[in-house]
Amino acid sequence: MKFNYKKDISPKYLLIALSVICIALTILSALFPDMLKPVKAYTGKFVTPLQQGVNDIGNWTEKKVMVFGDVKELREENKELKEEVNTLQNEVGKNEAELAELQNLRDLYELDELYPDYKKTVARVFSVNSSGWFNEFYIDKGLNDGIYEGCNVLCDDGLLGIIVESYDDYAKVRAIIDDRANVTGEIGSSGYLCTVEGSLQTMDNGYLLATDIDKNAIINEGDKVITSNVSDRYLYGITIGYVTSIEQDSNNLTQTAHITPTVNFTDIKDVMVILDRKQEVNY
Repeated sequence: MKFNYKKDISPKYLLIALSVICIALTILSALFPDMLKPVKAYTGKFVTPLQQGVNDIGNWTEKKVMVFGDVKELREENKELKEEVNTLQNEVGKNEAELAELQNLRDLYELDELYPDYKKTVARVFSVNSSGWFNEFYIDKGLNDGIYEGCNVLCDDGLLGIIVESYDDYAKVRAIIDDRANVTGEIGSSGYLCTVEGSLQTMDNGYLLATDIDKNAIINEGDKVITSNVSDRYLYGITIGYVTSIEQDSNNLTQTAHITPTVNFTDIKDVMVILDRKQEVNY
């Protein structure tokens, strides 16, 4: 019959036996210390390294737990910092947009001051064609705001174009750079007449052509070009641009000048519409 100590030995008796052994060893250690020295030395060789190992494992585990805690804390701090950075970036973006809007308002105010004799209103561009130029586009005001066909449109420091279609709450603008546009202008202090021709092709090179200038007209680089009083569609005295070069035509009767417009036709957000009109015409 196989002996099963788990069933045959009662835990109570096992505890009593171990207690007796411990008491006996304690008495022997007290009465015969020299006899147990070899035992202590022998067990020390195994117990001490084992104890040291256990201590090392405990220390390593404690350090890892501390590192894990630090990493967890750092991750939480990193998450909070990222949220703060995102919040700050959103605030910066909002502030930049507000500053840009404020600058636009300042520019429009300065533009309004340049032409104090005309009644004007501000409108925003909401649609543009896909040519890459703002040669034709739509603004968010129309008949309900007093904007009709023939109203001149300003931007930056001068003439942008003219209203060619107007509806209740929006209108269509044709810029002076459009191929169908032409403006009767005056050059320099002497007011030499010219025709500023719209052309997307020449605008790709940064200029418009001012043609039909009298051959005897004295034109210099930097001369201002403004709308002429003889124009049937454009009000007088609005800046169109500045002369960058001048050359005699092959017919020896006229000159042609290159004009750099005062308006940036690649980026237009807000415009100013002059409500006064030269006359009502069909376009």
